[in-house]
Amino acid sequence: MDTGSRTASPQRHEVIVAEVRRRGSVRVSELAALLGVSEMTVRRDLSMLDGDGVLLKVHGGAVAAEERSTDEPGFEAKSLRNMAEKHSIAMIAALRARHGSAIGVTAGTTTWQFAYHLVDIADLTVVTNSVRVADVLYQHRRPDRTVVLTGGVRTPSDALVGPVAVQALRLLHLDAVFMGVHGMSAHAGFTTPNLMEAETNRAFIASAQRLIVLADHTKWNVTGLSSIAALGDADEIVSDDGLPDDARRAVAEQHGRLTLADAAFTEALFSEDSSMNESSRQRGA
Repeated sequence: MDTGSRTASPQRHEVIVAEVRRRGSVRVSELAALLGVSEMTVRRDLSMLDGDGVLLKVHGGAVAAEERSTDEPGFEAKSLRNMAEKHSIAMIAALRARHGSAIGVTAGTTTWQFAYHLVDIADLTVVTNSVRVADVLYQHRRPDRTVVLTGGVRTPSDALVGPVAVQALRLLHLDAVFMGVHGMSAHAGFTTPNLMEAETNRAFIASAQRLIVLADHTKWNVTGLSSIAALGDADEIVSDDGLPDDARRAVAEQHGRLTLADAAFTEALFSEDSSMNESSRQRGA
């Protein structure tokens, strides 16, 4: 019997990706021992992650996939990365969304998590170019919320970009925009591998009074092909406590405000909720 059920698949994938990125390469036998599952399960996981472009499966294990400035992973691949960090960042960022305001939400897996924390905010207007964000808010619909989905050309990360999206944003006035990014660095600022997405995000920024960037620590020193804005253009960057010291200094030097979420606390909180729900199900059985 395969022991893959001991650990949920998304959790295994997150551990595998983190281990490959940390070490550069890892063997199937090492991952099986780490996860407490069979080598067959690990090989299936590696095949899935290789198909998503997250890593490269090789004989006996996996190696880190090389990312270039023009690489743009799909939404599903990106959604598996750094889930605890994204949850913690989304929770803090949601505290910046005031009831009765009009906000912009760009595309990305962190802003997608952020959308789930908007469902209880009253009298909110959300303008987004993310199909995924719009779906979340539609599923949790309420009469005092308006969701505006821009048109445009759909990217691999489910963003709607290009002239149609830009023209729509030029007609709007937002209190704040919450922006996800592909990468950020002291020199290049906030970047994306997609030229049209960079243009669309710049239109979001131009339409808003405040810019709040949601980016976990792995985005530091990742540079996409096209720049969106400088670090100092953000009114606030919400990241996690894994952000390295040089990143913190760079943000301070460019006079940006930085808020760091505690990913470990959030992960423990979600684990506790899952355990309580499982106990409740067992008592009800």
